[in-house]
Amino acid sequence: IMNALGLIQIGLMLSSITIISSLQCSHLPLQQRKVIENSLRLLDKMGKKFPQQCLREKMSFRFPTQVLQPRQKETVGVAIEEIFRHIFYIFSKNLTLAAWDGTALDQFQNGLYLQIEQLEACVIQKHIQQRWSKEVNRLKLKKYFQKMDCFLKDKQHDLCSWEISRAEMRRCLQLIDKMTRKL
Repeated sequence: IMNALGLIQIGLMLSSITIISSLQCSHLPLQQRKVIENSLRLLDKMGKKFPQQCLREKMSFRFPTQVLQPRQKETVGVAIEEIFRHIFYIFSKNLTLAAWDGTALDQFQNGLYLQIEQLEACVIQKHIQQRWSKEVNRLKLKKYFQKMDCFLKDKQHDLCSWEISRAEMRRCLQLIDKMTRKL
């Protein structure tokens, strides 16, 4: 059931997309840094401190850092868009056991969605996207996020699996932030 707040958020999101798409794409790296800072803040706000009982369940997902070190700025944008899509997908399902702040989670998802839309509108020209889709880097990213998805499924989306995934997403966003500051 969608509540009134949800409808308002969708309305704001749609009007924001229009405004954002009309902005110049030259501000994209700066805006990405702001989105990532905000996303990191929201990830912290969503949950409390990492639960002690989850420490023994830690998992190494091994983010493929080479995907953020291509030769062209455009392909970095494509990689970041792909990463945001995967994060959005993972944080859009089976969250009942996560026990997170719902408002912060909604804001996190909305921020990712808006950034995906803007990256799509600005950075991604069709030939770059087609070339990227054939690249090994795209497959490495897919494998990384599939590993996380399988981990969540294996743990039946329990509290610890979500907390571990949240910590991993924090690390992933920090890597993107580090890369965008170099551009």
